[in-house]
Amino acid sequence: MLWLTSIDTKASTLPAVWLIPTSERPANLMERARLRHSVAGLVLDHQLGQPAATSEIGHDERGRPLLVGPAGRDLHLSLATRSGIVAVGLAERPIGVDVERVEQQTEPPLAVLHPTERDILLALPAAERPLAFAQLWSAKEAYVKALGTGFAHAPERFCVRFLAEGFFTVEDAGVRSIGLGAARLMKNGDQEDLAAAIVVLA
Repeated sequence: MLWLTSIDTKASTLPAVWLIPTSERPANLMERARLRHSVAGLVLDHQLGQPAATSEIGHDERGRPLLVGPAGRDLHLSLATRSGIVAVGLAERPIGVDVERVEQQTEPPLAVLHPTERDILLALPAAERPLAFAQLWSAKEAYVKALGTGFAHAPERFCVRFLAEGFFTVEDAGVRSIGLGAARLMKNGDQEDLAAAIVVLA
C-alpha cells in the first residue's frame, strides 16, 4: 500500500492513497463533497494519464464514490476529507480510506467501540486515549467504506486490532477477511494531528 502526498505523483502500484493538503476548510457537507471531488479528479486524471478535467466521479446507490469514466472504470475509489486534507484511495478491489482529527480536549466516545477496543483504550493513560481513539476510528470508518455499508454496519460489532506499527486487521464475524489494513499519523502543517487509514478487501 502506497501513501502519497502530491497530486502530481503517479502511483507505481495499487492500492495507493493520496493525502493531499489544501488551504480550504469546508464549512458544510456540500463544500466538503466539492473539495473531495475536485482534488480526486486531479489525482485520477494524472494517475490514469488523461487530460485535465476528464475523470468523472459518481456514486452508487449507497453513496459510495465510483469512477464513472472515461477510463479506469474497473478500479475502486474511496474519498475522505478532514481539516483541509483530502484522501483519495484507489485500488483494484473494494477500498476504504478515512482521515480523522485527534481531538485532544475531548473524552473519546467509548460506547461506540467494540468491547475489546474499549478495554484497550481504558487501559491507556487518559492523555493517550484521544490519539488511540482517532487511530481506531479512522480504521473502523475505512473498513465500513470498503464494505460499502457505512455505519449501518454498527461500529461496536467489529474489532480493529493493531499489529506491527502501521498495520491492523479487523475481526468481524461472517465477513470476509481484509488481510491487513494500513494506518499512519500526520500533521496538518504545524497544527492538528491527524490519523489516516486504508482498508482493501481481500
